[in-house]
Amino acid sequence: MQIKVLLEEHEIPRQWYNLAADLPSPMQPPLGPTGQPVRPEMLTPVFPMGVIEQEVSRERWITIPDEILEMLYRWRPTPLHRAVFLERALKTPARIYYKDESVSPPGSHKPNTAVAQAWYNKQAGIKRITTETGAGQWGSALAFACRLLGLECKVYMVRISFDQKPFRRLMMETWGGKCIASPSTETQTGRAILEQDPNTPGSLGIAISEAIEDAVGDETGKTRYSLGSVLNHVMLHQTIIGLEVKKQFAKIGEKKVDVVIGCAGGGSNFSGLAFPFMADKIAGADITIIPTEPSSCPKMTRGPFAYDFGDTAGMTPLLPMFTLGHTFVPPPIHAGGLRYHGMAPLVCQSIVEGLAEPRAIHQIECYEAAVLFAQTEGIIPAPETSHAIAATIQEAKKAKEEGKEKVIVFNFSGHGLMDLVGYEKYFAGRLEDYPLPEELMSRSLAAIKDLPKPKPLRTGRWKSARADVV
Repeated sequence: MQIKVLLEEHEIPRQWYNLAADLPSPMQPPLGPTGQPVRPEMLTPVFPMGVIEQEVSRERWITIPDEILEMLYRWRPTPLHRAVFLERALKTPARIYYKDESVSPPGSHKPNTAVAQAWYNKQAGIKRITTETGAGQWGSALAFACRLLGLECKVYMVRISFDQKPFRRLMMETWGGKCIASPSTETQTGRAILEQDPNTPGSLGIAISEAIEDAVGDETGKTRYSLGSVLNHVMLHQTIIGLEVKKQFAKIGEKKVDVVIGCAGGGSNFSGLAFPFMADKIAGADITIIPTEPSSCPKMTRGPFAYDFGDTAGMTPLLPMFTLGHTFVPPPIHAGGLRYHGMAPLVCQSIVEGLAEPRAIHQIECYEAAVLFAQTEGIIPAPETSHAIAATIQEAKKAKEEGKEKVIVFNFSGHGLMDLVGYEKYFAGRLEDYPLPEELMSRSLAAIKDLPKPKPLRTGRWKSARADVV
């Protein structure tokens, strides 16, 4: 029995896969302030042109520059593990695999795109990058990437995570990044929100607004903004994960994958694993693809498909996505990276089409799954990753009930060694489930009622899990 499946450095994928080339139904375009589609040149104050070209590309394969590969070699290719000991604990006939992205220096999948974005900024002559972070995984990854390339990095970290996860801030500072709690007094957006609610836990939407305001306000023109999820180019960079998994399955003779699972906050780690397999599903393969989210922040399972801003202050283009409204401030759960009001448009269109089947899971079930995984496989998962593990356990139990040998693969998107406060509260019985009240969701959705409405286009080849919006 092969427990670890490894690739040699020369086997690393040398191209990223772009799902936008193969989607059976077209995505709705992002819209600018006038309600017209955004033109690429409108994004230049925020992103370097190399990134913008990838954002709007419809090419199926995009070559990874050698300089980026050289940085990726520090931890890639990452191992694919057979979760033998979890299988035995569950007494399931399913074969469970997980792609271990926790082996990167920052401990998550995030540097796959951080090093790429930092490199394209460096090529464009940029000296400084601003960004936001939820749980701190993205901020850590970008600080690491900027250090490799000699760029300044400033991170606006959601206040509740800033308070809960001080070691993430220390990781950023070790790599030379500057990390401050958001909302802050350093931007007009932050000051306005603090005036309304001095005790706000913050949100990713607020932190994005602050980071963008900081970037576009630099009169030297040498600062740009970098996003760790949501946008097409981020999904693109992460597909190296699923492309490696395909090579690893081929190496051990696994010919059929039945279930693909990833947690989804903005969509990057889920997309990284799932999109290469989604291409197989589009071509006719029978695969169940599941993005998971917290029941307290259920944009994919309960939010409307709508045009909305990616940030709280409305500084981004309008994106077609499942959303809880850009003013939504999610409850302070410990899966900080999943506390985002919206979702990547590419992921949303795959849900509309029926290619992906989202699932919301309660916090306690996720921690139970994380502890079982740690006690069987040995690695302590990040709270975000625990949502993928919980869904994996659900599917493994389903395979046992059906008596079927299924192949299940999930993305182990990051370790939880910087998130042990959540485990402490779980063991002490101080965590509780928080299904989002309908009243709170309706209140936050009021902010988008006058925005344009996208057309939920689909072919009808697959049954959509969100029939209520299509």
